Amino acid sequence: MHLHLRAAAETDLRDDHVWLTAFMGTAWENHEVECAAGVSDSVEKDFRTLHELYEASGESDAWLPVFGGRQPAGAPSDRLAHPPLMLLTPDETVRAAAFLTSVSFDDLWSRAGAGIHASFGPGWPETTVREIFRTHHRDLRAFYARAAASGHTVLKAGWF
Repeated sequence: MHLHLRAAAETDLRDDHVWLTAFMGTAWENHEVECAAGVSDSVEKDFRTLHELYEASGESDAWLPVFGGRQPAGAPSDRLAHPPLMLLTPDETVRAAAFLTSVSFDDLWSRAGAGIHASFGPGWPETTVREIFRTHHRDLRAFYARAAASGHTVLKAGWF
């Protein structure tokens, strides 16, 4: 399970679920190259918990980095039949970047870390779990900063 994020100029995308599914499929096939180029990122299986970490901030834009955005036109009502897709506008991308830059990982971890650590089970050292989420946060912060600086839209696909 992955949450796949891809930044692109708004003019390079179509507001069409079928077209965007194909676009994201190609992007996923080239994920390693696109990550190296700074236009893509992904969070493997921990994205719901990462969202919960951000929600611990209590800030209004905490929802944007992981689950924020709107469904594209033509999105099927059966979200299990197709990858769920979400689009963040360039303005929402800037807000997500600002949130990730302004929030302190250590403060978030002090509020939500115990619950996140407990969800991993007793075999996981707290320092290991903390570093997993610190890495997710660092990577998303850098991804969104680049996307915002470029004025890009962020497209998200859930690959299950």
